[in-house]
Amino acid sequence: MCGNNMSAQLPAVVPAARKATAAVIFLHGLGDTGHGWAEAFAGIRSSHIKYICPHAPVMPVTLNMNMAMPSWFDIIGLSPDSQEDEPGIKQAAENIKALIDQEVKNGIPSNRIILGGFSQGPINGANRDISILQCHGDCDPLVPLMFGSLTVEKLKTLVNPANVTFKTYEGMMHSSCQQEMMDVKQFIDKVLPPID
Repeated sequence: MCGNNMSAQLPAVVPAARKATAAVIFLHGLGDTGHGWAEAFAGIRSSHIKYICPHAPVMPVTLNMNMAMPSWFDIIGLSPDSQEDEPGIKQAAENIKALIDQEVKNGIPSNRIILGGFSQGPINGANRDISILQCHGDCDPLVPLMFGSLTVEKLKTLVNPANVTFKTYEGMMHSSCQQEMMDVKQFIDKVLPPID
């Protein structure tokens, strides 16, 4: 599974329990797959929402001594001034847009699709009116809370700042916790309420 082509492996999907009128596309972090996140969403699912957790292509990652692993794009470094893999990020964005387009073809309006991710999972704030929930553990050793704070301030310049919510979780490292998943469920249910 080389190259930046997500079609090599079908996403992990938690289907809607009834007719899907909304979708959540959630991108996993570096070295992971969509399976664990699909399982997490199965635990908080709403019956009208389809949850799609794609798998990143396997590629060498500069940050990890060029070891091949699932990654949405290459990561050169973790400091704010590190070089970015701009072509890889653009390719990942095109791949995610293709997933969104497929759901629109399946009958789900684009305004009923949420895009989310963990750690490396990219987010695009092209629509200034979108709502954003950003969560971060205050003990994260891989992506320090300072980077989460910088990110939320940048997001507030890209979208309506009133639509950006930043939640931190005491004692949480580079992972997720039950309270965070409940906050995610509340956010999803508010943005994607049942329509039938």
